[in-house]
Amino acid sequence: MSTAPDLTRKSLVHALNSTADLLDLLGEEAFRAQAYRSAARSLEGLEADVPELAASSFAGIPKVGKNIAAELVAYLHTGTFGPLEDAASQIPPSVLGLFRVRGLGPKKIRALWDAGFDSLERLREGAQNGGVAGTKGFGAKSAATILEAVDFALASQERQSLSTGLDISEALAARLKDLDGRISGDARRGLDTVRVARVTVTGTAQEVTARLSGVVEDLKGVEKKPVLAGRVDGVPVEIAYADADARGALDLMMGGSTAYREELRAEARARGFDLSGRGLKKDGVLIPTPTEQEVTDALGLPLRPAEYREPEHDGLWQTLPPPEQLIMVGDLRGLLHTHSVWSDGAATVREMVEAAVGLGNGQGGHYLGTGDHSRAAHYANGLSIERLRDYIAEIRALQAEGLPVLAGAEVDILDDGSLDYPDEELLGLDYVVASVHSLFTLDPARQTERLVRAASHPLITVLGHPTGRLLLRRPGYALDLEAVLAACEQNGTVVEINANAARLDLDWRDALRWRERLTFAINTDAHVPGGLADTRFGVAVARKAGLRPEQVINTLDQPEFLNFVARQRAARG
Repeated sequence: MSTAPDLTRKSLVHALNSTADLLDLLGEEAFRAQAYRSAARSLEGLEADVPELAASSFAGIPKVGKNIAAELVAYLHTGTFGPLEDAASQIPPSVLGLFRVRGLGPKKIRALWDAGFDSLERLREGAQNGGVAGTKGFGAKSAATILEAVDFALASQERQSLSTGLDISEALAARLKDLDGRISGDARRGLDTVRVARVTVTGTAQEVTARLSGVVEDLKGVEKKPVLAGRVDGVPVEIAYADADARGALDLMMGGSTAYREELRAEARARGFDLSGRGLKKDGVLIPTPTEQEVTDALGLPLRPAEYREPEHDGLWQTLPPPEQLIMVGDLRGLLHTHSVWSDGAATVREMVEAAVGLGNGQGGHYLGTGDHSRAAHYANGLSIERLRDYIAEIRALQAEGLPVLAGAEVDILDDGSLDYPDEELLGLDYVVASVHSLFTLDPARQTERLVRAASHPLITVLGHPTGRLLLRRPGYALDLEAVLAACEQNGTVVEINANAARLDLDWRDALRWRERLTFAINTDAHVPGGLADTRFGVAVARKAGLRPEQVINTLDQPEFLNFVARQRAARG
């Protein structure tokens, strides 16, 4: 079966979940929405890729009935998921935008839509003037929360996750491989969110167009620039092209922040050159510069690594390690903080271990560290003390078989900063990740005190996703992050860089400032086997922060990591 280009299993899951949300919004029978959600969960838990699913026509997959299987097959053929398009066609696009507001699900959006708040802009106005507070089911407090969330949604609506940006950029670069397609822009620099998926090539506009026909929507030239622009699945894309002699200049101009590009142009002008995406010129004559290095050499400037091309790196980047010394995915040995069916994951511990080991060389898959939720996380099937003991027993049995796995848990930080299990239970674990999953709106002083106390607990190994942010969905909770990180430094607590592309928490800017004072862990927080490969997003964060392998604790092998935890606990008495 031939399939629509660039469809992934993630695309299928997203289409199913989105369909369920829209059916709920339209007030359709509840069982229909539930059927799509159940199918999405089932697909998410599989390890099969799209070609394998296509070959089976989705037969035999739990919770994927004949009708949904047929709809998915059609999706693979056409690139359009019919039920989603049908539902979306009945809803104004501005109303669909309300799904970007944190805390608003289909039922609340329906109520707001019925009350006349049918766009982000109208919802913000209603939250400001009392209209939302006066709507049944809402109030002054919820209106204030909605206003904050709407402002955040409006500010972030033109950006995509790093995962999305990289997926699209990589797919375009692969399709343009014969033109030496390369990932560029925000994705190349490893920014936490991506405005435009950019790719550069050596070639002409006609050659690019011939290869992307039917792949990129509304592909057309950009005035006065060697760039073709369009959209893939609604995401803006740009493909920049140049002759071989101008490729270095093109890569520089497409591969840095606006401030970086302007600085380079100014440096070029000061030296009598003209630098643009069309090449480096002197007195109107093109100077051959096939590589970025040749451009900066001609200008008498050092080449600034792509990771360091943000304003936050100004005045600092030359003191940071060169790219070849920065951490890479292949440096990771342990995949820590993962979830299984014991709490809210989709695979067994054994399956997660096998998937970790199966990643192979260069992917960091040497041993797995579990991290299922503690009892306070009832929404995530958190483990009671009795279940925790059974969970540890299962892991010990797998260890006895020779499987490389450690018994860890993601333990909730309670409102007073204590941890969700007694110390005697925590001591039974090989390591402990402690995280906040509730009470995000505490007063900043209380929130800070809460996390400082948790970071100072004698049995905490890693502070998980320290700010609680969800990129493009909600900001982190209000707190004095400096005080929390100082407590981690004082107590030898490792700080997590959560590699899930929806989090990337700790932010690279904070990691950059604290890079010489803290030890970090790049953790996937994977809930499905496929999520174990998310290490690359966390590594992108670490590289922007200038981190070397020795600054990341899960570059240690399994015995060394256990020794680290033992030393950490001993140092705290």
